[in-house]
Amino acid sequence: MISRNRESHEVSVRSCIAAILAAALSLHAGTGCAQAYPAKVVRWIVPSSAGGGADTVTRLVANALPSILGQRVIVDNRAGASGNIGSELAAKSAPDGYTWLMINNAQAANVSMFKNLPYDLLRDFMAVTQVDSSPHMVVVHPSVPVKSMAELVRLAKAKPGALDYASAGLGTVTFLATEIFKADAGVNLRHVSYKGGGESLLSIVSGETAVYFSPLVVALPHMRTGRLRPLGGTSKTRTPLAADVPTVAESGYPNYEFSLWNGLLVPARTPKDIVAAIHAAVVAALNTPEVSKRFSEMGSRTVGSQPDEFRAFLAAEVEKLSRVIAKLKLSDEASK
Repeated sequence: MISRNRESHEVSVRSCIAAILAAALSLHAGTGCAQAYPAKVVRWIVPSSAGGGADTVTRLVANALPSILGQRVIVDNRAGASGNIGSELAAKSAPDGYTWLMINNAQAANVSMFKNLPYDLLRDFMAVTQVDSSPHMVVVHPSVPVKSMAELVRLAKAKPGALDYASAGLGTVTFLATEIFKADAGVNLRHVSYKGGGESLLSIVSGETAVYFSPLVVALPHMRTGRLRPLGGTSKTRTPLAADVPTVAESGYPNYEFSLWNGLLVPARTPKDIVAAIHAAVVAALNTPEVSKRFSEMGSRTVGSQPDEFRAFLAAEVEKLSRVIAKLKLSDEASK
């Protein structure tokens, strides 16, 4: 009975997608568009390197979309400049529904982190949906002689600046999560910036750096093999995937919390019916049993919010992170 109900649900979702795409075709018939959207391959830009958290999430959803959209969705990693290279490329792309951009907390922070951005996050994009939300995990290389957040803080205070922490770049989620904790704990960890999440993860696994506030999704495999030692989760409650690891809040810092979110944008002036079709397709992918199960296994919660809800959420995140950045005196100018 459960299997039959699931099949019925999937058929219903796909029927809804077909109806939306048919509507998009009829609305564009008068503009000379001869084919329904999408009529060609879609490019989904990830403004960070392959192997990072955003890349992993994007590929998971993208792999489920061909059977829904009837076209392939190719993931295009454009790392560099703390995500600004890929974001600028997407902002300046044609508003025709064939270029998507995956963003996270980092792009919301970049609005305040960088004083001369070549794009405007809220003006140059249209919101489609928040994809997911998940915690980070504070991990160290096994060679670091600490087994808890308290021990990490004691070591950092005993040897100020001696411990390196990796990040995917100035203003990225791994940078923000660490800097906020540094301020809470009053410790000095030396920042080592990499081009993207893949490179920063490799640095901690190899022992090149000592500490990493890693997205849970990419830390889990290395935690399970013992290549990384977990010290604390960044969410308010423990993740079921590492139930024996206390949260940072439990470890003496009750006000600390950091959740990673990913969301989908398209260039401004993309037709609203195309935005609706993209939204419906991505939400359908998130609701498929295979994708939903995989997100759960990664410790991530799928969202699938409406475009107006995600736009309001994004504006609130930009404002919230601007206050954090001002309080901690973090910016590209301050780092020079």
